[in-house]
Amino acid sequence: MSRFNLYLLLITTVIAILSSTSKSIRFELESGNTKCIAEDIKSNSMTVGKYSIVNPHDGQPLPDSYKLTVRVTSSYGNNYHHSELVESGQFAFTASEAGDYMACFWAADHKPAVTLNIDFDWKTGVAAKDWTNVAKKGSVDVMELELKKMYDTVISVQEEMNYLREREEEMQDLNTSTNVKMAWLSFLSIVVCLSVAGLQVWHLKTFFQKKKLI
Repeated sequence: MSRFNLYLLLITTVIAILSSTSKSIRFELESGNTKCIAEDIKSNSMTVGKYSIVNPHDGQPLPDSYKLTVRVTSSYGNNYHHSELVESGQFAFTASEAGDYMACFWAADHKPAVTLNIDFDWKTGVAAKDWTNVAKKGSVDVMELELKKMYDTVISVQEEMNYLREREEEMQDLNTSTNVKMAWLSFLSIVVCLSVAGLQVWHLKTFFQKKKLI
């Protein structure tokens, strides 16, 4: 193996390891039911998704009962994609807010019940970039294209690390704030308990004095 091929293989391997922001699955969905899939996406990240119902009979049209309603929303409830009663579709958007994005699939109700097999491909960040168009527009060779992929992947990983670091700091701040609140709550609980005990002692002492028992 030449040094060029070895270097190209190394670059491809690194990209394959680092570009873990692609989710391609096939799942079953019974008519009348809903299934949701979540993806943690950072702000300003590109994301694309494609979905389709698997035809159980190749070469024949899908039955009329094979319909999906699909909705993609952010953790704040903002709607980014909505399609009703479709057999397939796709979405693409740039996340304006960080957090968990939810893709929910609802199969139209049907009697008797049918089970749909759905292919769903969801890519985010570097994996969502159309490298074929990049190569065509820029007229770049394979080596330069792989270097561009690697560069964008490294930038994406760095941004992801910064995002995770910010999330960790937020969690630490929340943990510190919760511990402080719990400490104040414990202190107030002790003060209340001591106050109640003191009032009980004072009440008993007053009672016994009135009865001239002490």
